Amino acid sequence: MKLDEFRALSPKELAKELEEAHQELFNLRFRLATKQLVNHREPVRVKKKIARLNTLIREKELGIR
Repeated sequence: MKLDEFRALSPKELAKELEEAHQELFNLRFRLATKQLVNHREPVRVKKKIARLNTLIREKELGIR
């Protein structure tokens, strides 16, 4: 999803996306540890997604944008 698409989501939907991203990161770390991960950039991509979601959730809490 693009940043504008994330901004259009409600806080509950953002929290759901954040939970899914954490689960995806857990699975990627597990696959990395068992040497089954093909693309080693995936954990970095998911960490950035988590950071973006946390930022958007905080923006909505503070009423920014």
